[in-house]
Parts: sequence; C-alpha cells; structure tokens
Amino acid sequence: MSLVELIARADARGLAASGLACLDRCVPLLDGDDEALRPLWATLADDTGAQAGPDWAASLAQVRDKLAGPDATGEDEAVVLARRMLEAAPAECSGPAMRTWADACSVASLRIHRLLDPAADTAPGADVPRDGGTRGLPPLVAAELRRQAGVLELLAERGAAGLRPALEVSTEGRRVLRAVVSRRARGRG
Repeated sequence: MSLVELIARADARGLAASGLACLDRCVPLLDGDDEALRPLWATLADDTGAQAGPDWAASLAQVRDKLAGPDATGEDEAVVLARRMLEAAPAECSGPAMRTWADACSVASLRIHRLLDPAADTAPGADVPRDGGTRGLPPLVAAELRRQAGVLELLAERGAAGLRPALEVSTEGRRVLRAVVSRRARGRG
C-alpha cells in the first residue's frame, strides 16, 4: 500500500502518531532534545487513545512553549517547515483536522529530508512522490518514506501496542537527521 493509501485508511490514533512521528524526526531542526515530544506520545498511549483530547491539547501547548523559537524570518526552509508542522498541530486529537495535519506533516517531512539530503535535487516545489516506492529517491528521502509507511503500518496492525515500535522508528530517524543537521552546520561554519 502506498503512503497516501495508508494515511487515507488510518484511524485517529494512527493519524496522530503519523504526524507526531514526522515532527519528532524533525525536532533537531527546532533545537529540541530527544524528550521534547514525549508528553504528546504519552497521551496517545493512554487507554483512551486518540480520544484523549484535553490531555493532547494541554501537552501540545506545553510542547509548543518548549520548542518556541525565534521569528521564522531568515530561517532556512527546512526549519520553517518543521516550525509549521508544530504550529499546525490540531488541539483536538481526532476528526478531519488530524487527517489534514498528518498528511501535511508527511509532505513537509519528506520535503525537509529532500532539502537536507546532499544527493537530492532541491528544486523549489519539488515534492516527493508518496504513491509509489522508493526507487530513484535519494537515500535520506527514501529512508524517511519507509519510516512514514512503517509507522502507519505498525499502528494499523497493532493499535496502541504499535506505539512503542513506532516511537523506536521515529527515534532512529531523529538520530539520523540530527547527524545530518550537525554535519550541515559544520560545513557552514
């Protein structure tokens, strides 16, 4: 199944985890630590799952405060895209807004990985195709596409029990992106 199909079929918890995982992998661009999004992950693990609206909203406000950065003026496109993912997160952890956010996070995260992949074409407006395989994609982008699909598949197959392995997939991706961001900063300095 393509990434587009996986997002279309995901339930509220899967959508929230998908968007959150994309944002989690991009936390290094926001100067966040590895625990920055832990409160949001915890609300999804609650027995009430994605219906834990008030807990999600409170945790989201806490995360936004923690990751609040300077005005986006002058920041590079990758950082701006990561900030927009966080800003666009819906306060309610269900409904059509969550599907829209998860889809937008998927596109933004793939764009970020394309911008940061030294082997990628970073033409303005060049979106990564999400309805096919990884053939012909640069390595960093292909790995992100696989991670996104993997998170959605884990949640579809295992429900709440898929959250821990989904977080592990996201953690691995965050480490990779943190190394890329670090190399990029050294190259500029």
